[in-house]
Amino acid sequence: MIDRIWSGSSLLYLLLLPLSWLYGLVSVLIRLSYRVGLRKSWRAPVPVVVVGNLTAGGNGKTPMVIWLVEQLQSRGYRVGVVSRGYGGKSPVYPLLLDAQTTTQQAGDEPVLIYQRTGAPVAIAPKRAAAVQALLQRHHLDLVITDDGLQHYALQRDFELVVIDGVRRFGNGWWLPAGPMRERAGRLDTVDARIANGGVAQPGEIAMRLQAREAVNMVSGQRLAAEQLPRVVAMAGIGHPPRFFATLENLRVNVEREVSFADHQQYDLAQLSELTPQGQTLLMTEKDAVKCRSFAQADWWYLPVDAVLPNEQANTLLQRIETLLKN
Repeated sequence: MIDRIWSGSSLLYLLLLPLSWLYGLVSVLIRLSYRVGLRKSWRAPVPVVVVGNLTAGGNGKTPMVIWLVEQLQSRGYRVGVVSRGYGGKSPVYPLLLDAQTTTQQAGDEPVLIYQRTGAPVAIAPKRAAAVQALLQRHHLDLVITDDGLQHYALQRDFELVVIDGVRRFGNGWWLPAGPMRERAGRLDTVDARIANGGVAQPGEIAMRLQAREAVNMVSGQRLAAEQLPRVVAMAGIGHPPRFFATLENLRVNVEREVSFADHQQYDLAQLSELTPQGQTLLMTEKDAVKCRSFAQADWWYLPVDAVLPNEQANTLLQRIETLLKN
């Protein structure tokens, strides 16, 4: 239902407009309060790059963060990542992730970024505190913040917005009548715009998600996803249909699709019920980081990588590198 409302397919959004106006007013006042100095923001001693979005729901932001970290690491830079840690609850903040950190503590996306990149990762409700904790433990050249475009308490040197190239901005209204955290005009002030899927508009860099081989969660075996038998596909991400569409494009033999809420935690009994007839369970990598401790032999996940056109990717990286040379 919420997708129909946000897409403009349902007029029920009209009932929510008063709440949206309130949301928009509060959002504008918060940003203005930092701009005029009523609230104080903190500037880190190293460049800060924000990878964020204007809309609620999955836009492909985390794959973009991983891509950016890996690209900068390959160029010899020491990169750290900070996040709010949605879906996790730590007894202490800021929390620096290590090999024992669970998704219950840190949330799924920070754990995924840490495992994929090996970069230092810290989480805290106040991202400035997370940056400070990273810099106390690591000598870094640059910090990337996963989300936080609207977190103005932390100053930033470069803003990158990821846009769902298919859904775009829905009906264009603020939450809850629409998907917008900020109105589309905010794009005029950011440094780079990335369109995930669909057709990139003028001024946007096209990005697509490319699937790797499926990975068995117990043995680590890798196999082309289309070779998996009798698949039950599950996704607890911001926009599950994107994962299911990927499997369809790969011609995976999917018998059933199951969607969960974003950041949902799982247990063995819950997921075992999805394959009562001995089917293969295939999930996103973001889901997999929450299930490793109780994974079964017929459970697999499908990693994806962000792919950008070479010329535009190099230009983007060069622009970020200029921050490190000033």
